Formats: sequence, C-alpha cells, structure tokens
Amino acid sequence: MPRTTGRPLSGRLIAGGWSNLTFEIGDGEHAWVLRRPPLGHVLATAHDMSREYRVMQALAGTGVPVPETYALCTDATVIGAPFYLMEKVEGVPYRSAAELAPLAPDRVRAISQRLVDALVALHEVEPSAVGLEDFGRADGFLARQVRRWSAQLDASRSRDLAPAGELRDLLAANVPAQSAPGIVHGDYRLDNVLIDQADRPAAIIDWEMATIGDPITDLAVLIVYQRLSRLCGGEVVSDAAAAPGFLSEDELRARYLAGGGRRTSHFGFYLGLAAYKLAGVAEGIYYRHRTTGSGFERIGALTVPLLEIGLASVREED
Repeated sequence: MPRTTGRPLSGRLIAGGWSNLTFEIGDGEHAWVLRRPPLGHVLATAHDMSREYRVMQALAGTGVPVPETYALCTDATVIGAPFYLMEKVEGVPYRSAAELAPLAPDRVRAISQRLVDALVALHEVEPSAVGLEDFGRADGFLARQVRRWSAQLDASRSRDLAPAGELRDLLAANVPAQSAPGIVHGDYRLDNVLIDQADRPAAIIDWEMATIGDPITDLAVLIVYQRLSRLCGGEVVSDAAAAPGFLSEDELRARYLAGGGRRTSHFGFYLGLAAYKLAGVAEGIYYRHRTTGSGFERIGALTVPLLEIGLASVREED
C-alpha cells in the first residue's frame, strides 16, 4: 500500500450498488477504495466486512481478478461502522446499454464472453486450496438459501407481497441435488466487474454475498438480472445486456458450459431461486428507504416483478 503524502484526505461516494457503501479516498497523489455497511436497517448476517475482505485476500494470486486488499477495521468507533481499504483498480463497471453503445458490437460481445469466462475461473477455484474451506456450509446449500431468503423477506416486509408465498413453496418443493461445492460470488453481473481498456475484466468487486455453495446460482443471478432489465428498463436495473453484441441468455449458458462450468440441469429452479433472492435484497433496500429516506424507493418496484420472474422460471424446462 503506498504511503500517504501527509496531506489531508478527501473522499467521495462512488455511485452505484444497492447495498454496501463504497468511497474513493485520496490524498491528491494516491487513491484507495473504502467499503462499509449501509446506513439504517441491516438484516442479520448481512454486510459482514470481514467476509468480503477475506474472500478477496484468498483469491489474490489465482486466475480470478480481484483488487489488492490493504487493511480491515472491525472497530465501529473509528468511522461509525466496520470497514476495509483496498486498491483502486482502473476499469469501467458498465451498467447501461448506452455506456456500451460507443463500442462496436464485436467489442461488446468480447466483454460479455470474458464476463462468463471470469465466472468459470472463479468456479474452478477449489475453496480448500485458498483457505476458504470454512467460508460457508455447502451441504444443504440450496434448501438453506430458500429458507434464508424467506426469512429475509419476512424481516423486511412492510406491505403485501402475494407471489412471495407461492414462490417460496414451489422452491421448497423442488430443490434439486446440488453441484459440487465452490466459491459463490452471490451478485455476479457486469457492473460488478471492472473492465479495462483492453475489454478484459480487471477486477471482480462487491463480494458482500460471497460464500461456499452451489456455483450455478451465480450463473442464474446473471441471467435473472438480464430478464429483469427487459421488464424494468435501465433506469433502476442495469440494461447492459441490451447493447448490440451482448450474449443472449442461451449464449451465456452455452459459453459457461463450453468453458468448463458446471452442468446446469434443473436450471429453472436456479433461476427461480435467484429471482427470489434478488426480491429479498430489493425488499430489504426498500424497507431501509422507508425508515431512513436513503433514496432507494425505486428499488421497491422491482420486488413483485422479480417474484413473478421466479414463478415463471421454476416451471421452465431444463
């Protein structure tokens, strides 16, 4: 980590993200990134800075691009919450089709292909080889995810969500045998990957939901975001997948398999679970907005569409 110049530090909130807060800290010569939990209502087990820090430390030196991590502070009295510092990686977190529009379709296609390739590289890492064998409990992961997100939805609920109970019951009744354990990012999408000037992933960021579990859930989350963007446009959700050249759902899945990713049988269940999880995240943020006025009210409009995507997905053919 470069030493500071001794000049006063300045900071700015980096836009984007639904949950943990990300700041750029600088002294006029050097820059770092600081991550801390959100303000307001925080669900139990969420926003653990030490877990996010640990997984990036573990993946350093593997084929998975991650920022270098510098320091973790668990003393909430320092800035009002636990936090950690990491390298500021140069790269673009493309969020919209408009941002990708200046690029030719062949460049957009290459970016989306490499997005999948980076996910395959993550899923190829053996947790025990990087000291993450105790980072999560793989046995019963899928069934436990259904219960976890049911509990999270219940903890954040402030309004009627009619499809939630039906989707919960469908998921609970259709849990498949899961694939071999691996490292799960938990919120994998293009705007959680910094793309460098050569159109390659420079760093995967936002590891707050990382764990050990069934890696196919990452591919499902990526595709559910793509479906959600078709329903809700790019105002709240990334619509980068609408850019000319971006891989279609079928191409994303085929690229994942061709690159050595896990076989995706019972994929309708995985899509349904991904939608249910994202509905739980969206509703938690909506609840936090209602209690703190933090400006995320539009996120609440995503909950029901996500539940409906989930219901349709569970009934899909493999």
